[in-house]
Amino acid sequence: MSIGQIYGVGLGPGAQDLMSVRADRLIRQTRHIAYFRKKGRTGHARSIVEGMLSDSVVELPMEYPVTTEIPFSDPRYNQLLAEFYETSVRRLMEVVKAGEDVVVLCEGDPFFYGSFMHLYTRLKDRVPVNVVPGITGMSAAWTATGQPFTWGDDVMTVAMGTLPEDDLFQRITSTDALVVMKIGRNLAKIRRALERAGRTDEAWLIEYAAMNQERVVPFRKAGDAAPYFSILLIHGNGRRP
Repeated sequence: MSIGQIYGVGLGPGAQDLMSVRADRLIRQTRHIAYFRKKGRTGHARSIVEGMLSDSVVELPMEYPVTTEIPFSDPRYNQLLAEFYETSVRRLMEVVKAGEDVVVLCEGDPFFYGSFMHLYTRLKDRVPVNVVPGITGMSAAWTATGQPFTWGDDVMTVAMGTLPEDDLFQRITSTDALVVMKIGRNLAKIRRALERAGRTDEAWLIEYAAMNQERVVPFRKAGDAAPYFSILLIHGNGRRP
């Protein structure tokens, strides 16, 4: 019996018509579809492909054992996630070794801060793994602002809102164009770092980029809370003719 393949398929920022043709074809034609989700939730990746799956599809939800319940610094966090990824790999391997293909749905791009990467590094030397790139959420976000993001020699920095405030301050002050992801509970800390760097008036907050709920506001008008799907941007203003 021939062995199957695993496809890490980038879904893009959240709109079906922003997927690649290849991603669309694989999602509609492959019988086994795997995706990550929080326990008790549908999962955002699964929600994106609603209406695209065949009637005979076999769904393989992979439920995180922990997300934000304990801090990243707690040794239990890495231990629980490592066990989770190993278990997920075993499930996928069983399907592939039975000769079936599996599509793993990946929000944004599979190789850009995604959970699929932890499966990929465990699978790539054991079974065939193919990766289908997708439009990143940050690309959808800067497009939503209606302004070019990087010019000429601009340096772009991508930072996580989970970083300590001093690290965020250093990143903000040392770059031209800035993307900050994972905002959520870190909004107040990010605001303080922007104020210290004197760049608050340059910043924009984009919520649900490319989704039906999309909202683009200057950061000063962002309020005191931001949804999970939020990205902060500072546009570059570099060399041009």
